[in-house]
Amino acid sequence: MLSAISLIAVFLLVCLLWAENTGSHGLILLFKTPLSFLFVLTAFFQTHQQAAYCRFVIAGLILGLAGDVCLGLPGNIAFQAGLVTFVCGHVLYTIAFAKLTRMIDWIHPVALLIPAISGCVFLWLTPHLGTMLVPVAVYIVIISVMVLGAYSAFRNPNNERAGAWAILLGAALFYVSDIFVARDRFVVNDFMNRLIGLPLYYTGQFLLAFSVGLVRQDNVATHSR
Repeated sequence: MLSAISLIAVFLLVCLLWAENTGSHGLILLFKTPLSFLFVLTAFFQTHQQAAYCRFVIAGLILGLAGDVCLGLPGNIAFQAGLVTFVCGHVLYTIAFAKLTRMIDWIHPVALLIPAISGCVFLWLTPHLGTMLVPVAVYIVIISVMVLGAYSAFRNPNNERAGAWAILLGAALFYVSDIFVARDRFVVNDFMNRLIGLPLYYTGQFLLAFSVGLVRQDNVATHSR
């Protein structure tokens, strides 16, 4: 079943990229909506051991589906609704990742790279943001914390490596894809943003969906603080 879903997802992604190149919002939604629904479906088909993690990730994926529909619609109101939806999704992902971490996992010099990169992205975008300055700043902070949570879960040796890698790569690809969304929205409206950003985004979301079935823990000291 999961293999079939993956093949259908690849087909829909190719169709979505074609639709994005046409600029037709109707065609974009025609392919984007079922494609995003598939990453939710993928998570539901996973056999999971970490129930709380599963619940929060699936809720985040559902919000991702809703956000994708919003971003597929024209206009600033739809874009802002999508932004809020994704912020809520990132909060849920962060809570999910936090359930796989210890306090010490959040403290590491490499973790400083995340706010540093986000700060550079924000400075790059600032001249183009206008009235969206504060909402985008909030979004960048929230997604940065989400990536930090993913990295912290990856650092916890109690987490099985396959699941830890799925979490880290999923969150990182999501983060990078959003840079292309921001570039497309605020800097240069260019099909190349979507050609690069959409495969990164969907790969990230599907990795997070697969992580639901890959996450395993040695319960010893898992939740020590």
